[in-house]
Amino acid sequence: MAVYDLEEQEQISELKAWWQQYGNLVTALITAAAVAAVGWQGWKWYQGKQAAEAGVLYYEVQLAAERGDTQKAREATGQLISGYGGTAYAQLAALLSASVHFGRDDLANARAHLEWAADRGDDPALRDLARLRLATVLLEDGKLDEALARLQAPAAAPLQARFADLKGDVLAAQGKAAEARAAYQSAVDLLANAGQGADTLREVVRVKLEGLEG
Repeated sequence: MAVYDLEEQEQISELKAWWQQYGNLVTALITAAAVAAVGWQGWKWYQGKQAAEAGVLYYEVQLAAERGDTQKAREATGQLISGYGGTAYAQLAALLSASVHFGRDDLANARAHLEWAADRGDDPALRDLARLRLATVLLEDGKLDEALARLQAPAAAPLQARFADLKGDVLAAQGKAAEARAAYQSAVDLLANAGQGADTLREVVRVKLEGLEG
């Protein structure tokens, strides 16, 4: 029979006392950590599954857009928004579907998809792009006050010049020449350091500005 010396017996007694006091807590922490690990892996799997399914629907929207099939684009986009609204695919599909509808002069459906992307989409950059395109649709539809309202909030830096240019268009349509000139001038100033790729837009805005000044 093994014989423990006094020091070993004291250590065992201390361990037993500690376990009696903290054993349940340790077991609970280990169990919680295991559950959390399993839950995290499950969440990652779910996210991957959601992304894959959303990607398939977005591909359907792309095919519909290539064919000019507004009904199919609208239906697939609706499925994305209702089932996978938290993915970037939903916002991208709304923008693409709106473009198809706008090209067919279906302003109502173009507006509906852009409003969702602008107001409820997760990605801030895509929300700004949706706002810009929505303001274009509203301008085309003669809803000038609504178009201007969509352009008031600050936009991301890469879109600021386009926002200012479109704001000038809306103000000009409202007959507010002085305010339109200020908006166009702001666009020109923003485009001054935008690089060679912005030359065409800068020239277009400059022509608009000169037209108002004349």
